[in-house]
Amino acid sequence: MNGPFYPFEGKLPKVDERAWVAPTAAVIGDVEIGEKSNIWYHCVLRGDSNFIRIGARTNIQDGTIIHVNSGSFPTVIGDDVTVGHAAIIHACTLANRAFVGMGATVLDGAVIEEGGVLAAGSVLPPGKRVGSLELWMGNPAKLVRVLTVEQRANFDTTAPHYVELSGRHRASLRSTS
Repeated sequence: MNGPFYPFEGKLPKVDERAWVAPTAAVIGDVEIGEKSNIWYHCVLRGDSNFIRIGARTNIQDGTIIHVNSGSFPTVIGDDVTVGHAAIIHACTLANRAFVGMGATVLDGAVIEEGGVLAAGSVLPPGKRVGSLELWMGNPAKLVRVLTVEQRANFDTTAPHYVELSGRHRASLRSTS
């Protein structure tokens, strides 16, 4: 296995060949990354005391930390999810098309349902649930409003953009090695 992948107690990360992981990321232990997902520079995904699962076409942006809770909560991230720069995703569930803004934190047992949005810098407390199309913000995060389908559609442009951009990064890195 090439890249920044590390075993933990005999478990190696499983990364789809069409996914892209930046060379400065660290992916450790029981982690699976789906097709065309992309893990950016200086991210840490540590599946040591539980597992991390990431679906297809999901982008985990620069400096994000993803971890688990021993025995209680793994971290499960669906398809077409965006996790902004320098977020902390800890032992929670991000359903398909969830959107987590830059610098936000999602804590143990929390859930962001399909199409839910957590604003930049917000902290979603343990066990809280962001509903479909809901926008939450603050510390602690609270419901601000329900987005219209049209408003939510603007967020859906991010995942395909990052799939395309990761391909360009992969090509650029290959051309310099």
